Amino acid sequence: MATLQDLGVSAFINILGAFVFLLLFAVLRIQPINDRVYFPKLYIAGKRAADHRGARRAINLNLCTYFKFLSWVPGALRMTQTELIHHAGLDSAVYLRIYTLGLKIFLPVMVVALLVLIPVNVSGGTLLNLRKDVMFSDIDKLSISNVSPGSNRFFIHLLMAYVFTFWTCFMLYKEYSNVAFMRLHFLASQKRSADQFTVIVRNIPRVSSHSTSETVDEFFRRNHPDHYLGQQAVYNANRYAKLVKQKERLQNWLDYYQLKFERHPEKRPTGRTGCFGFYGRQVDQIDYHRARISELDKRIASERQRVLNDPKAIMPVSFVTFDSRWGAVVCAQTQQSKNPTQWLTNWAPEPRDVYWQNLAIPFFSLSIRKFLISIAVFALVFFYMIPIAFVQSLANLEGIERVAPFLRPVIEVKVVKSFLQGFLPGLALKLFLYILPTVLMIMSKVEGYVSLSSLERRTASKYYYFMLVNVFLGSIIAGTAFEQLDSFFHDPPSQIPRTIGVAVPMKATFFMTYIMVDGWAGIANEILRVKPLVIYHLKNMFIVKTERDRERAMDPRSISLGENLPSLQLYFLLGLVYAVVTPILLPFIIVFFAFAYLVYRHQIINVYNQEYESAAAFWPQVHSRIIASLLISHVTLFGLMSTMKAAYSTPLLIFLPLLTIWFHKYCKSRFEPAFRKYPLEEAMEKDRMEHASEPSLNLKTYLANAYLHPIFQMFEQEDQKEEATIEVRIDKSEHQQQQQHVRSSHSQYEEETSAQTHCHHEERTSSQYQYQYQHQYEYQHEETHMRSEQSPPHFVYHPGVEH
Repeated sequence: MATLQDLGVSAFINILGAFVFLLLFAVLRIQPINDRVYFPKLYIAGKRAADHRGARRAINLNLCTYFKFLSWVPGALRMTQTELIHHAGLDSAVYLRIYTLGLKIFLPVMVVALLVLIPVNVSGGTLLNLRKDVMFSDIDKLSISNVSPGSNRFFIHLLMAYVFTFWTCFMLYKEYSNVAFMRLHFLASQKRSADQFTVIVRNIPRVSSHSTSETVDEFFRRNHPDHYLGQQAVYNANRYAKLVKQKERLQNWLDYYQLKFERHPEKRPTGRTGCFGFYGRQVDQIDYHRARISELDKRIASERQRVLNDPKAIMPVSFVTFDSRWGAVVCAQTQQSKNPTQWLTNWAPEPRDVYWQNLAIPFFSLSIRKFLISIAVFALVFFYMIPIAFVQSLANLEGIERVAPFLRPVIEVKVVKSFLQGFLPGLALKLFLYILPTVLMIMSKVEGYVSLSSLERRTASKYYYFMLVNVFLGSIIAGTAFEQLDSFFHDPPSQIPRTIGVAVPMKATFFMTYIMVDGWAGIANEILRVKPLVIYHLKNMFIVKTERDRERAMDPRSISLGENLPSLQLYFLLGLVYAVVTPILLPFIIVFFAFAYLVYRHQIINVYNQEYESAAAFWPQVHSRIIASLLISHVTLFGLMSTMKAAYSTPLLIFLPLLTIWFHKYCKSRFEPAFRKYPLEEAMEKDRMEHASEPSLNLKTYLANAYLHPIFQMFEQEDQKEEATIEVRIDKSEHQQQQQHVRSSHSQYEEETSAQTHCHHEERTSSQYQYQYQHQYEYQHEETHMRSEQSPPHFVYHPGVEH
C-alpha cells in the first residue's frame, strides 16, 4: 500500500507536471499564432478581431509579457457573476458555482476535522496491536482505523458526522435557493426566443385520409382555439444528412489536393483508392474526388426528391407554436388527450439544443431502446471491474508479494515501488476512464433523447453510476481484497468483517493519488489544450486557405457536462465519506476545487462556447447526487463502526440518513418545480409587457423559420452557392444586365410575398426553396396552389389568429 514516501513521489510528479503545463500555457497563450486556440470564445462573440499583422508575426517578441505569465489569473477572476451570465450563459455560471459550493462545504469541515479528529485518531494506537495481521502506513494512523474497538472516542466521530451533515445540508439549501432564484430571474429577463412560444408534440396518431400536418392543425385548432398559432412538421432527413456530410469530407480532401497541386504545379497528386491509400488502383486524386463528388451530387438530389415527395418522410412529431407564452405553458404542462400515450407535449428545446437525428425514432421503440441500453450499461459497469481490479493490484503490492514472492526483487526497488504505488494507479485509472464518456454519450443517443442538454444529463447519470460502482466501491472492495489477501486466506471467517472494517479507511491513500493525477495535473492539462492546439495547427497547415477556413479550424468545445459533472460529484462523495473516516484526504480535495474553479473560469470566459442554454436544468441532478453521497457516507460510517464494537454510539447514526432523506424531499418539493415547470403568472406578465412595448409584433414572421429542419437550411445554402457560382461565371458584358434582372426578380418576389401575407404559402423557384404556409381556406392564386402541392408543408398556420 502507498506510504507517505509514495505519496510524496506522487505529489512531486503531479505538482511538477501541473507546473510544466501551466508554464507552457503561459508561454503559448501569448503567441499570436495560437490566439484562436486559447481565445476562440472571444472571436465567436466578436470581442476579438483577427490581427493580420500578428498572424504574420507568429512569435511574440515582447519580453515583458513573458514575465507576466500569471496575468491570466486576475483576468479570470475579474468578471462578475452578472457579467459572466451575460457573456457565457447561466449554465456556465451555475457550473462554476458547484466548485465554490465544494469550497464552502469542505473548507470549514477540513478545519474542524484536522483540529478535532486527527488528534483523536492519532492517540488511538490500535494499529500497533494489529501490525502482524493488517498492513498499514503512517497515514493510516490518522484515520478512524487507529481508534481502539469499543472506545468511547467514537462518540466524537458520531458528533462530527452530525455536524458535517447539518453543515452540508445548510449549504445545499442555500445554494438550491440561490440557483432556483437565478434560474427564474434569468428566464424572466431573457429576451424573446422561439422556445418560449413552442412545445414539442410526440406520438401523433395517424388518421386515414389526413396528413400529419392536417391532423395536428385540426387537433390544436379544436382544443386550443384562442392561442394556437401554427406548427412545424418534422422530416426524417437523416440519410440525406449523412450524404451531405460524406460530400463535405470529399470536398475537404479535394481542397487539400488542389492546394497541394497549386504549391507544386509540376506534379499532380496521385494515390490509391483503397483504405488509407494502401491498396486499390492508382488514380489522379483531383479527378478522382471530383468524379466521386459529382456522383454523390446525383445521389443527394435523388434523396432530396424522396424526402420532399414521400409522405412517410414526415414523422409523427411536430413543433407547435402559440401566440403567447401563456398558451405554450398551458399546453406544455397539461395532458392533451384522454389516451395518455398520444399527443404527448413538452417544452420544446431551444432550436440549437435540438438533436434532430433522434426526432425520427418511433415513439413506441423508445422504451425498448432504454431497456436495452440499461442492460448494456449494467454489463459495461461490471466489465470495467476487471481493469479496476488490475489497477488496485498495482496500488497494493504487498498483497501480491505474499502470493507471488518471485516478483519481490523487482517490486522492492525503492524507485520502482514508489512509482508503482504513488503515481501509476491513479494514472492507469484515468486512462481507463478516458474513452468512457464517449461510449456513454453514444448509448444516450441510442436511447432517443431529442435535445443535447438531455443527452448530456443522461450521460452524466450513467457516468455517475459507473464512477460510484467502479471507481469508489470497486476500488475499495478490490483494494481491500488485495491488501488483506493473506488475512482472507488464513483468518477464520468471523474475523473477515473486522479486517475489512479496519482496511476500508486505508483506501484513502489510493484516492489521494487519483485526486492528484485527475484533479491537479489533469486540470492543468485542461487549460493547456494540447489536442485542440495540435489539430488547429495541422488544419492551418494543410486545409486553411481563407479567413473563414481559419474560423472553422477553431475548436472551442463546450464544458462537457456529461463528463465533468460526474467527476465533480465523485469529489463530493470522497470528501463526505472520508471527512470522518480519514480527514487527511480533505486538503487534497480543497486544492482541487480551488484550482479547478480558477481554470474553468478562465476557459469559460475565453474558450468554451456552450452549444445550448438550459438555464441550469442540471442542478436538481447535482443536488440529488450530493445527497446520495451523504447517504453513502452515513452507511459507510455505520458499517465501519459496527465492526469496531461501538455498540453504544453506532445506533445513534440511524437518524442521520432519515434526516437526510427528509431534507432531500423538502428541497425537492420546495425548489424543483422551478426547474420542471414555468409559472403561469410569470408567462402572463411577460406577455403583457411585450404587448405593451411591441403592440405591432408579428409572431408569425418571427417564428416561421425558428424550428426549420436542417435539411431545408442546407437547401438554402446550396441555392446561395449556386447563385453565387452563376453570378461569378457570367460574362462581363452581361454583368450589368444580369444584376438588373436579379434585382428586378427579387423586388417582384418581395412584392408578391408582401401581397400574400394573409396566405400561408411562400414559393420557391428552381433556385429558391418554397416555404409553404398551408391554410384551411382557398388560395387566391390557383397556379401557386398547384405548384405547392408538389412539396411538403413547411409551416402550418392557424388562420383564425391574427398577429
